[in-house]
Amino acid sequence: MFRISQYMRELVRAEADGHYPVPATPRGSGAAPGPVVIWNLIRRCNLTCKHCYSISADHDYEGELSTAEVYTVMDDLKGFRVPVLILSGGEPLLRPDIFDIATRAKAMKFYVGLSTNGTLIDAPMADRIASQAFDYVGISLDGIGATHDRFRRLNGAFDRSLAAVRLLLARGVKVGLRFTMTAMNAHDLVPLLQLMKDEGVDKFYFSHLNYAGRGNIHRARDAEFASTREALDLLYQTAWDAAVAGSEQDFVTGNNDADGAYLLQWVQARMPRWVEPLRERLVAWGGNSSGVNVANIDNLGVVHPDTMWWHHSLGSVRERPFSEIWMDTSDPLMRGLKMHPRPVGGRCAECRYFALCGGNTRTRAQQVSGDAWAEDPGCYLTDEEIGRVAGPATAPRLALKPFAYVAHERA
Repeated sequence: MFRISQYMRELVRAEADGHYPVPATPRGSGAAPGPVVIWNLIRRCNLTCKHCYSISADHDYEGELSTAEVYTVMDDLKGFRVPVLILSGGEPLLRPDIFDIATRAKAMKFYVGLSTNGTLIDAPMADRIASQAFDYVGISLDGIGATHDRFRRLNGAFDRSLAAVRLLLARGVKVGLRFTMTAMNAHDLVPLLQLMKDEGVDKFYFSHLNYAGRGNIHRARDAEFASTREALDLLYQTAWDAAVAGSEQDFVTGNNDADGAYLLQWVQARMPRWVEPLRERLVAWGGNSSGVNVANIDNLGVVHPDTMWWHHSLGSVRERPFSEIWMDTSDPLMRGLKMHPRPVGGRCAECRYFALCGGNTRTRAQQVSGDAWAEDPGCYLTDEEIGRVAGPATAPRLALKPFAYVAHERA
């Protein structure tokens, strides 16, 4: 996740104080905690969204972790110093024990987030969520009105999700909107940002389309790079204005680590004296963290490098503790993800921003080329911007087994 508002607030302070005071501490330095774990506790969902990475449907899936198994995994995660649990699905509110799990997670001092489509949240459910004291509730909106309904394949989905946002905000719950932009909904980014402002929503998460699940099917409709850049210009300016105004609203992006390089260029054009200290901060951030600082456990207990790698298993928590699976680099993909620098090729290997991007998203590279270490086709920076020289770049390759979707991922 790229935290735009964090950097904008630092820049506002730098402009006011005349120096950039924040030290650049490299990610992973010292005794680092375990990764943020996004946990798909249930695959069932009441919706069949066009870009669903888990390819969920409204029926039960066999073999999901029991409550007792979930608790055993939680104990291991706590011992492994995992700081954050994001409880997701499918639709997590369809899992009968979701609040028991959340209660235990809070008692264990995890930061606990809930990722939901919001359509099941009425007033009584909002009361229950508020009493649960989730640290954060994320609700996806793919556009305004009919646009959202088309993505969610349910008439009235937008109205129900927006009602959920309002119910939760009225109860003091920290709420964020999540928006995945494609060519089919890019036109609704401006009104969604206005909606965020009007409703007093705490956070806006802008996700680039990643080629996984149903999102892989729709990759040909991914937003044109010019639209992506326009969207980021808008997000950066909106986040800057909010920081100047002292607003606590947060703007973040995900699934395209070129956003850090693009922010550097944005600052170069407006506040060039802060480019070098910002560059240090971004290098310390390190870019893509799949397999390092972000992890995924699916509904069957299978561990993945992140949520977009459901087609690649690292092992099952039913067979080995998560802590052992996560540190095992015998898997070629995991070994490559944990390498620094990563063994990427093509444009990524030649990029002047490689140190702060980390080679971007490996899922897109693998889905398009079959090679997880090829250049990321989702990078929207030009050859001139990245300082690419003539001729193709090469890099060492780590042998990977052929990728294929496993049976339990099919709808």
